[in-house]
Amino acid sequence: MKKRIIRIISFALALVAVIGVTLYFGAVLQDARLDNREGHLLCGYYDTTDSRDVIFIGDCEVYEGFVPATLFEEYGITSYVRGSSQQTVWQSYHILEETLERETPKAVVFNVLALHYGETPQESISRMSLEDMEWSKHKLDAILASMTEEESLISYFLPILRYHSRWSELDGDDFKHAFDKHADITHQGYLMQTGIDPVDTTDNRQPDDMLESLPYRAIEYLDKMTALCKEKGIELILVKAPTNSIRYYWYPEWDAQMVSYAEQNSLAYYSMIGKDEEIGLDWSTDTYDKGLHLNVYGAEKVTSYFGKILAENHNMPDHRTDAELSAIWDERIDAYYKERNGEK
Repeated sequence: MKKRIIRIISFALALVAVIGVTLYFGAVLQDARLDNREGHLLCGYYDTTDSRDVIFIGDCEVYEGFVPATLFEEYGITSYVRGSSQQTVWQSYHILEETLERETPKAVVFNVLALHYGETPQESISRMSLEDMEWSKHKLDAILASMTEEESLISYFLPILRYHSRWSELDGDDFKHAFDKHADITHQGYLMQTGIDPVDTTDNRQPDDMLESLPYRAIEYLDKMTALCKEKGIELILVKAPTNSIRYYWYPEWDAQMVSYAEQNSLAYYSMIGKDEEIGLDWSTDTYDKGLHLNVYGAEKVTSYFGKILAENHNMPDHRTDAELSAIWDERIDAYYKERNGEK
């Protein structure tokens, strides 16, 4: 009997050790892309505990276009950006579900560019969002909604099955930082870019052939997002951030579809396409990659412009007279300017 107990205990310990080693090396291999900042945008949210007035959700146009530090500094509006690279609308929906279990903002701002995806565009990019989420029903639902035919669900639980080919890429830092996944590299979800690379004015390419309308599946998930916000008593605001690149072209027909959708669902929709002069954008200085994305200087202008809309059209409160809240945000704003000024 005693030997049997020892065997059972030994087997259990060996099993725990195998699982531990598998998870550890899976984390090492999965995070062999730590130098890719876009691969670690969502996880910083889990280290925050305060509730915000506004949650931004969507793709690169939110995490490189809206600056929570600027929103508070200029308008006293508290916010967080839950954006990730090429975040699809079904991923946005499940990320929003998760977010609304933790807090109840006054408004959710969704960037509509992702509505042109009717299916997951690329597994490797998709995993930047999915693997960054904490495990929950919402993460599982997001994975199931996003998986391509070539993927297996088990690889999300055991990353070593997906990333085993990365052994040759590893160095000492990968082992050292295997579980640094939650280190926040953003400013309340905003990813700062300080470089300047002007729009190429000699590029005369034309837009590709347009989809007749935005894909049904994308609109279906926008319907879900709309219903969820209404159920929670939260205002959903649709926005199209500015861009000056053929890669992120926003067709007038899509814009008209969004105008119609907003009217039918009693939502506000703000397109910033063609509003460069009103916003104050200068595409020779306000982009870091030839107009595809905004740098920090452009993002501050867009945030200042949109902050006024939030304050005046959506009655967002000004918290700058709240000493306790201002102290918290003053620290965040200081950290923001340290990186902006090259001190971080």
